[in-house]
Amino acid sequence: MPQRQSDVLIMNEITQQILKEITDWDGVFSGAYSLRENGECISFQNSDNIRIVKKEDKPGIDIYISENAKGETVYIPACVTKSDVQDLVYNDFHIQSGANVTIVAGCGVHTDSEEGSGHNGIHRFFLEAGSRAVYKEKHIGIGKGAGKRVIDPVTYAELSEGAVLEMETLQLRGVDRTVRDTKAILGKGAKLIIHESIMTDNDETAETKFAVDLNGEDSVVDLVSRSVAKGNSFQQYSSEINGNVRCSGHSECDAILADNGRVNAAPALNAATIDAALIHEAAIGKIAGEQIIKLMTLGLTEEEAEEQIIAGFLGA
Repeated sequence: MPQRQSDVLIMNEITQQILKEITDWDGVFSGAYSLRENGECISFQNSDNIRIVKKEDKPGIDIYISENAKGETVYIPACVTKSDVQDLVYNDFHIQSGANVTIVAGCGVHTDSEEGSGHNGIHRFFLEAGSRAVYKEKHIGIGKGAGKRVIDPVTYAELSEGAVLEMETLQLRGVDRTVRDTKAILGKGAKLIIHESIMTDNDETAETKFAVDLNGEDSVVDLVSRSVAKGNSFQQYSSEINGNVRCSGHSECDAILADNGRVNAAPALNAATIDAALIHEAAIGKIAGEQIIKLMTLGLTEEEAEEQIIAGFLGA
């Protein structure tokens, strides 16, 4: 069990490696945080404006963010550092009117054996009127074992009048299977922005499912997915935007294929009124040859040029 010593959290080396990749951790968390390792909360800390409470009926925490939280950051990373661990956690965010907060989450799954491991984080966001939150989430799979590394995030969000939620999600590498399920309900003048980036390789699979109900007048949603499918990997993208009142909705899926990678995109728009302005875009293709050639003239190898283009495309 890790301990706090001289205000520095002592943890195993794999957890430290994961934290450095999925957060901006430099040896200590400042402000509020909750650190999860192999299915247990091993350390947490409150701040003056952010309170973390352990759930009594299920694994997970409630995070209460005060109206006085302005520009604060709360960290809730989860690390699975050994084989044969199936972590399930429920985290609820209660964000008061007027709050402005950044939430840094993310998960890394490590295995060095034939036994797989997984993390299933179920996050719910309840944003009161006029609140604002930025949610950042990175996922990685590491280790040399043949066991499957699985990360299945589930997200549900309710945005009250004028609330804004921005989500930045990035899957870096090594996740054998992921199903990413996101649902949201928007009130009057609320705004939801989601930018996701996914990389798959070898025989990995990734599925993204978005479903957003625009129930409040002048609510806005912007869904942008960028993905790269390499090796024999497969990705499935589906989005459903339901415009039930005067509102604006946009869904965009851009994918790059390499090797034998495959991507299916299925955006759907449902307008229940003539005042719903909804649009979707989808583009799937390979890296343009002239891009590779241009970078190779600057001294890069073909492989290095491809890596640079992919990194820029994903924003990694």
